[in-house]
Amino acid sequence: MDPIRINEVTKRYPNGVTALTELSMTVSRGEVFGFLGPNGAGKTTTIKLLLGFMAPDGGSVEVCGEDPRRPETRARLGYLPEVAYYYEFLTAEELLRFYGQINGLSPSAIHERTDYLLELVGLRDVRRRLLREFSKGMRQRIGVAQALLHNPDILILDEPMTGLDPLGRLQMRDIIVGLRAEGKTVFFSSHELSEAELICDRVGILKAGRLCWTGAMRDLAGDGRGNLERVFLSKIGATGAPEGVKSCPPV
Repeated sequence: MDPIRINEVTKRYPNGVTALTELSMTVSRGEVFGFLGPNGAGKTTTIKLLLGFMAPDGGSVEVCGEDPRRPETRARLGYLPEVAYYYEFLTAEELLRFYGQINGLSPSAIHERTDYLLELVGLRDVRRRLLREFSKGMRQRIGVAQALLHNPDILILDEPMTGLDPLGRLQMRDIIVGLRAEGKTVFFSSHELSEAELICDRVGILKAGRLCWTGAMRDLAGDGRGNLERVFLSKIGATGAPEGVKSCPPV
């Protein structure tokens, strides 16, 4: 069973805006799936549906075969928002202890997972530093640790490379690749096409609420004519895109 299944989903907001139109896609177990698209394409709405924060107006969303609005289903998800806000007078280890208690982990499990995750995200040496002293990149990394604390089956990342320096990006790529090796599913939205090209098994391109293209990275030639950037530009109908590839139909 695919851990993520979206079937002909349409989502409209009360102001009359249609955010998604008959969106269908699946993500396989142990796959790193990049969800790409310009601002306003519907990426954030899709993530909210996967997290169970809202319901579709048409179609269905399944996470591990269940409705993501069920608490038991949400417990199998880890989530890193694009901008995470944490209480600034907690230390890194206090933050993880707090979220571990919320997730119902035992004190011994919290201690073990905290040590492991702070090492994983490169924050072991600053574990007792207040979050108010953290840089944007450090906050991003503690956010990843928080999302992984309860050992979820699926990790949903919204712009995970934002604010990271080159070393931080390398560490983030290593973390994502390691999660794939453990059989976990990683779904992330991004504007960083080069990062998606490096670590994704497949990508989907969204424009105006419609899925324009989905495919495996191994199928892209990478010869300057078929790399991800050119495919992306052609699918969203950008000026200067390669000829011979049609863009999305209008909504």
